[in-house]
Amino acid sequence: MSTGPPRGKPPVPASRTSRTTRTTRTALRRSVAAAAALPLLAVALTACGYGSEAKDDKKTEVAAEGKKLSADTVRIGYFPNLTHATALVGIEQGLIQKELGGTTIKPQTFNAGPSEIEALNGGSLDIGFIGPSPSINGYVKSQSKNLRIISGSASGGVKLVVNPDKIKSVDDIKGKRIATPQKGNTQDVAFLNWIAEKGWKVDAESGKGDVSVVRTDNKVTPDAYKSGSIDGAWVPEPTASKLVSEGAEVLIDETTLWPGKQFVITNIIVSQTFLKEHPDVVEAVLRGTVKTNAWINANPDKAKASANAALKAETGKELAAKVIDPAWPSIRITDDPLAATLRTQADYAVKAKLLEQPDLNGIYDLTLLNKVLKAEGRPAVSDAGLGAK
Repeated sequence: MSTGPPRGKPPVPASRTSRTTRTTRTALRRSVAAAAALPLLAVALTACGYGSEAKDDKKTEVAAEGKKLSADTVRIGYFPNLTHATALVGIEQGLIQKELGGTTIKPQTFNAGPSEIEALNGGSLDIGFIGPSPSINGYVKSQSKNLRIISGSASGGVKLVVNPDKIKSVDDIKGKRIATPQKGNTQDVAFLNWIAEKGWKVDAESGKGDVSVVRTDNKVTPDAYKSGSIDGAWVPEPTASKLVSEGAEVLIDETTLWPGKQFVITNIIVSQTFLKEHPDVVEAVLRGTVKTNAWINANPDKAKASANAALKAETGKELAAKVIDPAWPSIRITDDPLAATLRTQADYAVKAKLLEQPDLNGIYDLTLLNKVLKAEGRPAVSDAGLGAK
């Protein structure tokens, strides 16, 4: 079975103009949502900043052709971010829609994990691309009832970048101001764990200690670096490469800190209700993501251009070559959810006292993914003992 793109590329989800307009219209709603209070656990385990779902209207629908599956539509959420390349490319190239036939994709873009989890748990989203910390958060908040991780999507793409005039080696980090995206998010937890392994002390709640951990939204981190208010940042792509373009240097690629040089940065999750009621739709989406990932890995330059086109359509601005060129190869696109690394990241959050020990049993259901992989002649992937019974 071919893993390449279909002949005659299907229509994209919406015109770039309509998407840009949609993004502009929702800017005020996102700002309001950012001020909304969240439960303590949601504060402790978030993604890169608060946000809200994209406006859900007819113009966001992808043109569908063929026989409908058991649902008329499937609402898929993701971030306009390179670590969500499977969604960006899969929708932009029509690879996911092709597998769905007459069932229509309704894309929804998010700024951050909390809003996407709220949409999933609230019934306004069916499937989402999201990081490990909000995946854990959503599962724990719903008392194991509202979501499942059904696939991986991306690994890596996180770096510690620093001002080379102030920091020459890892030992120079002590006493400096280093940004992370948000308290308790995936990068924040990883950095706190790295600090602890160095033998330095930092209060996880305040970020104060031997290193000043400055929680800064990724959108403003480059300006904070240029102003000198931070000396570096532990951040995902493309923020890391944006800082490098401003004169920063990569001190640590987080990939080098993990066994096998891989760790989950993006999962695919699904509402348990939608999975139970529409397994054929979920399977079709997974066929699309598996084919998308194969095409991305076989055509990295074309895929990079496709992702950048999707980013421009979503945000109104594409990434400059000096940013996307170094950022793109640092992200590994994969179907494997790398389940053991999710457990480790949860352990890091517990160690930092940002999370009580969670029960993650049942957070994965890889049944449909492994069915799709088997049909493609590929080996099954593991849930590391955390699969649904």
